[in-house]
Amino acid sequence: MSERLCIGVVVGAHGVKGALRIKAFTADPADLTAYGPLTGDAGQKWKLKLSGIDTKGVVTAKIDGVDDRNQAEALKGAKLYIERGALPEVDEDEFYIADLIGLPAENPAGEPLGTIKAVFNFGAGDVVEVSGDQGDILVPFTLKAVPVVDVKARRVVIDPPVMTEIEEDEDQGAVGN
Repeated sequence: MSERLCIGVVVGAHGVKGALRIKAFTADPADLTAYGPLTGDAGQKWKLKLSGIDTKGVVTAKIDGVDDRNQAEALKGAKLYIERGALPEVDEDEFYIADLIGLPAENPAGEPLGTIKAVFNFGAGDVVEVSGDQGDILVPFTLKAVPVVDVKARRVVIDPPVMTEIEEDEDQGAVGN
């Protein structure tokens, strides 16, 4: 498990006085400041002062020393981290998404599928990316498709949905058209 976790990323500037727009990866965007100072990729320490949250969950905040739009724009893409120890312990059946990255994944028969590479959310729910010998697969992060997650035992069972391919008929286009 990583020593630090990324809980946000600067997505742009807001106004002319150095305010930042930050996409928070916390359940509640306001919690971006709940764990104390944040660190950047190069280890710089930042204390945020929130000034607002828009309807999409993007936080507006100030960082000491960033006083104009140019300085704020220069931080676009900067990741914001907290130390792992700043987070509360999770219950037995809970986990942090970051704890899944790097865990081996297996099918229901116990055969290896690969390693969990990432977890995404494109707006319709979480998706797990598994990298294996057969290439990368994306699986919906639902109880049906991922019935077992045991971080302590380093075990994740993935039962991917059945996938079919549409065959093309040279004269007709896709079958069924």
